[in-house]
Amino acid sequence: MKTHLKILLLLISVYGNSVRSFAQAWQAIEPDNLPEKRHENAMATANGKLYLLGGRGMRSVNEYDPKKDTWTTLSAPPIEMSHFQAVSYKDEIYVLGALTGAFPHEKPIPDIYIFNPIRNEWRKGGEIPENRRRGSAGTFVLNNKIYLVCGIQDGHWDGNVAWFDEYDPATGKWIVLADAPRPRDHVQVAVANNKLLVAGGRLSSAKTNQVINTTIKEVDLYDFTSRKWITLSPESNIPTMRAGNTAIAYGNKILLIGGESGTQEAAHSEVEAFNIQTLKWEKLPSLHQGRHGTQAVLLNKKVYIAAGSANRGGGPELNDMEVLVK
Repeated sequence: MKTHLKILLLLISVYGNSVRSFAQAWQAIEPDNLPEKRHENAMATANGKLYLLGGRGMRSVNEYDPKKDTWTTLSAPPIEMSHFQAVSYKDEIYVLGALTGAFPHEKPIPDIYIFNPIRNEWRKGGEIPENRRRGSAGTFVLNNKIYLVCGIQDGHWDGNVAWFDEYDPATGKWIVLADAPRPRDHVQVAVANNKLLVAGGRLSSAKTNQVINTTIKEVDLYDFTSRKWITLSPESNIPTMRAGNTAIAYGNKILLIGGESGTQEAAHSEVEAFNIQTLKWEKLPSLHQGRHGTQAVLLNKKVYIAAGSANRGGGPELNDMEVLVK
């Protein structure tokens, strides 16, 4: 108890009142074995377990069982898939808005791919409309529909888009929605209280030799009740501009975790929470290890993050894991 108190007091001295209100810290997990190193991957949950998927190169799915504290290697996907935010739907994992191939002309994957963890099998889902294909986009599930927002059409080269789409996995129907206020790629998104937060990301343009340093400060919000987009006032701009970060809803807050930018070589360790009710940001305890190009997930009221790249760009790749705990 004394040790925990000392840690909490130290965090308060560093982060101030935000730690008092959130009262949490990141804890490194040391399982019996480690997953495969990877970056530009995703992570998702199903049936009480964690799944690392995709990344640069052909990467098998790695499954983490928190009860056994072990990682298991499962099937490889049918094709290389990178730069995507995986979503869980009815105990399966969906991949859409992903890229495949080598930098800087990675190509959008034209089909939806679905992984069934129980059967350890991949299958091809519906085809993405040709004129809506892109990768490095934000993806989420709401009311049994899957949504895809923003992204880039030609790898890191060109073709940033502000597109917003709805996909119904039950019927295969694809609906084009109103564009977001601005294009961005290398972005992940989350929904809280029926509001979609689109923050972070960049305008990758290897065509003009502007890839890392085109991060975006503005924050866009979509209200599913009014069906309207707004751009928040400058006071609500993202505190730490970065792309390749991950986003996850946690109560009435949305956490932005990690990322990369032109301001530093090391991947960002910052964790900032956006309160969807007050429209204000607060700083939370940082990751032990800065990382970008991966995804955080919520399981049993805990936020997990694993893998990714320790520096901006392609490495070194990571396979460690952290969890945000009280």
